[in-house]
Amino acid sequence: MNPALMACLAAVLLPLLGALIAGLGGVGRSTAHRVTIACTGISTLLSLLLYKRIILEQGASLNEVAYTWLGGEWLTLEIGFLVDPLSVTMMVVVSLVSWLIHIYTIGYMRDDPGYQRFFSYISLFTFAMLMLVTANNFLQLFFGWEAVGLVSYLLIGFWFKRESAIAANLKAFLVNRVGDFGFIIGIAAVLAFFGSLDYDTVFQRSDELRGAVLVILGQDISMATLICGCLFVGAMGKSAQVPLHVWLPDSMEGPTPISALIHAATMVTAGIFMVARMSPLYELSEVVLNLILIIGAVTALSMGILGIVQHDIKRVIAYSTLSQLGYMTAALGASAYAAAMFHLVTHAFFKALLFLGAGSVIIALHHKQDLRNMGGLYRYMPLTWIAMLAGSLSLIGFPGTAGFYSKEAIIEAMHYSRLPGAGFAAFALTLGVFFTGLYTFRLLFLAFHGRERTRVDEREQLRESPRVVTIPLLVLMVPSLVIGLPLVELMLYGGYFRESITVLPQHAVLATMRADFHGVWSYAAHALLTWPFWLAMAGVAVAAYCYLLRPQLPGRIATAAGPWYRLLLCKYGFDAFYLGPLAGGVRRVAHRLWQDVDSTLIDRWMVNGTAHSMYLLSAVVRRLQTGRLYHYAFMMILGLLLLGLLQG
Repeated sequence: MNPALMACLAAVLLPLLGALIAGLGGVGRSTAHRVTIACTGISTLLSLLLYKRIILEQGASLNEVAYTWLGGEWLTLEIGFLVDPLSVTMMVVVSLVSWLIHIYTIGYMRDDPGYQRFFSYISLFTFAMLMLVTANNFLQLFFGWEAVGLVSYLLIGFWFKRESAIAANLKAFLVNRVGDFGFIIGIAAVLAFFGSLDYDTVFQRSDELRGAVLVILGQDISMATLICGCLFVGAMGKSAQVPLHVWLPDSMEGPTPISALIHAATMVTAGIFMVARMSPLYELSEVVLNLILIIGAVTALSMGILGIVQHDIKRVIAYSTLSQLGYMTAALGASAYAAAMFHLVTHAFFKALLFLGAGSVIIALHHKQDLRNMGGLYRYMPLTWIAMLAGSLSLIGFPGTAGFYSKEAIIEAMHYSRLPGAGFAAFALTLGVFFTGLYTFRLLFLAFHGRERTRVDEREQLRESPRVVTIPLLVLMVPSLVIGLPLVELMLYGGYFRESITVLPQHAVLATMRADFHGVWSYAAHALLTWPFWLAMAGVAVAAYCYLLRPQLPGRIATAAGPWYRLLLCKYGFDAFYLGPLAGGVRRVAHRLWQDVDSTLIDRWMVNGTAHSMYLLSAVVRRLQTGRLYHYAFMMILGLLLLGLLQG
């Protein structure tokens, strides 16, 4: 067997082995975390070795079948692995962030009775994501896609005795099923058109989609638009784009480590990765690309605005994730796939850092999460404060940080795109930078600065989190701040992704942008003269004024805003609509169908009615069976007379 394939198999399957041992092996607490951390750590090492071979040494991509599940004349179903620059980048990000979160979990979940179960779940989650990103066919992609959805259901509802956790995991499961319905239709359309589920076969024949149409209700529908649109519906569910975003904030009901894992490197990035992987198909449909561009821009701006009215420390970061996913999605729509993936990489590190930093605060406050009951924590938790500050600077795109280079590239790509929605997207993403600065430093100021709002007895117990919690924070600080420096030119303009991403010449916005790139430091210096930088600084300044200098002002603004503030509190009414007119309407229709169709028409008239009719008929017929011979003779004579009349 190819050594690279063996390394890939081991990297993917080791987290599964750790999950099985921790979950079903009957091991103790310490064994559970040691096994899963060891398996995930080795997976990370193998992923780094593959990264060295594929990226640093410019080695050939791996595309091999490991197992043929089912073979026939017209279809073969296989388990295969594709390790190219796109997938190996995801392997490193997923496994490394997951490994650090495994270590962090020792401190965060140490008193939880479900300790072993949690380690089993997060290791299984890592396996599912690795299966998704290394797939070389749509069947395996769908397996990983559904597996991350299933395990996220288990993790969000990990504390299953809480009604809110059960509601949240059910909500996530149902919303993702809506997206997955479109996703599976897209895969079925691929199979129907190409007769294959293999990536290589489909991508090589992708030009056949040009001009191909499907007639639906007398209307010609482009096959490329149909396939790409349906696949993107799946991405909207997994990557939480408007209007299928409602599950993501509620996923905060799960423990903080899984919030970090879902939001940073795994489930929510699956949709971004999938669209980038399918770039040979998406390049053939400008209609879908423009739709992706607009949906991403709307998500980035609208969800960022919601972040400024949240009081739960984790929910602020959750809405930040929604907003940043909108930036990535908009980049995909502009065909800046490399910029979207670059932001995915930087976002994975600084968002994991922010979530784990929030978890450190939650530990210190005995699992209290309301920002209104915090303040002045930097005195007691200096390492956590430094980590949160580093993550915040990267999130707002402060020049020189990792988040700056990736976000700046996305905003700039909007100005070079020729799609009809590019102007709106450029405006929305640029304005979104202001709200990013506002909600990010609002969180930082409310939690770590200003007046101490914790009780006196709580302050006496406040202290820095243990090393098993702070060490992952310090490790994540490094890539959150500096990973953009070596990657920006290579990933955006250096042919980093090679053949794993396809961009048509008319959509090559990054190639056009390359002429204006003059090095990382020049890029950072130039940003000081641009709108995004000053809008971000304005957001920080407004946060400082409102929450440090005039802390009573936000309440007055909320009162003056009146209905607009209530609109933000109800999250634009999406939840109310889904639970009311949509879900409520479906329930009412189902209730009427049950009463009128099932109970009345089917049960009463068709089933019971048929039996009752037979009973009445048999009662009449039974009266004719008298047992007297002259009655039977009379009936025979009557029958003969009737027969004679009919023949006459």
